[in-house]
This record gives sequence, C-alpha cells and structure tokens, in this order.
Amino acid sequence: MNLTDWIGATGVTILLLAYFLNLIDKISQHSLSYILLNLAGAGLACFASVLLKYIPFIILEGVWTLVSLVMLIRYFMKTKL
Repeated sequence: MNLTDWIGATGVTILLLAYFLNLIDKISQHSLSYILLNLAGAGLACFASVLLKYIPFIILEGVWTLVSLVMLIRYFMKTKL
C-alpha cells in the first residue's frame, strides 16, 4: 500500500467507525464526536480521492465533508444559545 491508500483507508475506517458506533447507540448522530469523526473521515477520504484524481469520489467525499462542516458550525451555534 502506498501513502494515498493509507490516507484513504484511514478516512474510510473513521467513517465506518462513526457509522457503527451510531448503529449500536454508543454515539448520537447529533453528538460532537459523531460530527468530528465524519468530518475527519470524509476529509481524509476526499484528500485521497484528489490524490487519485477520481472525480466521483472527490464529489462524494467533498460533499460529505462540507455537510459535516455545516453540522459542526450548527452544533457550536446551537450550544452558544
């Protein structure tokens, strides 16, 4: 495995961890940990896709990263109210 593979595999592992923890009710989809896991995982997977120049996954993971970022902003805006 090369560095790009390791980056992508790490990102996907983080995403799957978040999904699994949510499925077994260990973390809520509205929790900070879930949002951060999704942001980190999607960001790494997107970066690996950019390195691979694979447009479909750049779009998929890029949107996933942006949605996670929006959710993070909303989380902090909500906690300040």
